[in-house]
Amino acid sequence: MPQDTRAKQEFPELGFYMLPGDALDSCDALAEIQAAEAMGIGQAFLGERPNRKEAGAVCGAAAAVTDSIGITLGVTNINTRHPTLTAGLALTVQSLAGGRFTMGFGRGVAVAQEIMGLKPVTTAELEEFALIMRRLFRGEIISDFDGPTGRVPILLLDMTLDEHLPMALGAMGPRTLALGGRCFDDVILHPFYSDETVVRSVHAVKTAAEQAGRDPSDAAVWSCFVVVSDEVPAELALRKTVGRLATYLQYYGDVLVGVNRWDPDVLARFRADEVVARFLAPIDGTASVAELEHIGTLLPDEWLAPMGAGTPAECAAAVRRQIDLGCDAVLMHGATPAELASVIDAYRQITATAGSG
Repeated sequence: MPQDTRAKQEFPELGFYMLPGDALDSCDALAEIQAAEAMGIGQAFLGERPNRKEAGAVCGAAAAVTDSIGITLGVTNINTRHPTLTAGLALTVQSLAGGRFTMGFGRGVAVAQEIMGLKPVTTAELEEFALIMRRLFRGEIISDFDGPTGRVPILLLDMTLDEHLPMALGAMGPRTLALGGRCFDDVILHPFYSDETVVRSVHAVKTAAEQAGRDPSDAAVWSCFVVVSDEVPAELALRKTVGRLATYLQYYGDVLVGVNRWDPDVLARFRADEVVARFLAPIDGTASVAELEHIGTLLPDEWLAPMGAGTPAECAAAVRRQIDLGCDAVLMHGATPAELASVIDAYRQITATAGSG
């Protein structure tokens, strides 16, 4: 049975995203994960996109050039591959990684699913799919499966298997958070969560785990936390903060605003703005600096506040605070290892001081 090797890393509680945003060169992922491993970061995540970020290819290559850092597909969708191919991807990367791989799923962005001709995924389908993956990794044969990809007469991966596949779930709403607590090893929260939302989300996951008869510590909660230090150039920082939040508000603003209990009237004014309204493509990747500066005036300070900003030391303290709020780990969102180097150095000093105290 594959063993979790994350404990070999100096900071198993820290993660980063390979190829943040739109990737120009898939090979960048290899240099990034090797740098992160050398820095002591415990986990590398990949958010799958069809443009140079296909999950099996990138995660497999990342596994081949590393020895100890964990690799999480965070996330893909349950309705974009045949279930057997999804399980096969997980098994193959798990084999390449020597047990360091976690397979992650999410509900998906509605507009992206619609463009691909796919139906929305329900919470019940996510739960059933997770249980199917568990059974396939136990070597079971599953007959007459009727799931989001259609009816399948037989599902079979390998009858000799008897393994536990670590699985992660990207979760926002209360039902999905509860599902994470019941069925998944890791739950990945969404960026730009207020402190109150983080605390409430962690409680939802841990409570559901306990109610399902699990040890709450077996459902680890990852804060997905934007980190942009003052070492990042101003224009790039603007895209990683204002641009990124604006893009989320573009595509599923109602959900994010609802989860954070923000004012929906502010979202309505944001959407009605003539600059925002003319964007069909993601704002963070296509807006000019002037447009981003204008859009920034539409966003309340409290909406942009949930992030690590300022000096590397201030960013490191903000990262640590996510753990103080109850999260088990922190996925430092939108930053490459090069952009995180000074933050990790500062985090090392914080943890050393805490340990000596």
